[in-house]
Amino acid sequence: MNEENAPAWRDDGVRVIKGDRLDSNTPQTPGMHRAAAINAARVGAQKIWAGTVHIHPDAKTGAHHHGALESVIYVVRGRARMRWGEHLEYVAEAEPGDFIYVPPYVPHQEINASAEEVLECVLVRSDNEAVVVNLDIEPVEKPESVYWVDPIHRHPG
Repeated sequence: MNEENAPAWRDDGVRVIKGDRLDSNTPQTPGMHRAAAINAARVGAQKIWAGTVHIHPDAKTGAHHHGALESVIYVVRGRARMRWGEHLEYVAEAEPGDFIYVPPYVPHQEINASAEEVLECVLVRSDNEAVVVNLDIEPVEKPESVYWVDPIHRHPG
């Protein structure tokens, strides 16, 4: 490969985004703070969006969904309580090291299950721009607990 046709790896190769250089100019949901690390504008990402989300102690987000996007949340610190469904009638919890998958169009709410500690997560979505559709829905009072049960994880009850 001659020099003229060589890829511009120096400028278009690996990018390191410093944790203190994230961009808060991204769609927000009441009760949480999102910051973008990887998206089309920042690094030219074509198929993913990645960033962080922080939820203050005892706080919860408004109900929302992310359109056609799939989302993955990785819990770094704290305890996350997820509620989802037409009336947020289902609930599950995640702790540091756990992953949460949110399918397209699923109404959901993130809750910091701790009254003392900030909930810190890494968030990845299946498109290069964040999509947030905030919803005005009436939640049920007592959500139904949903446990991850499979051959490895048994029902706790």
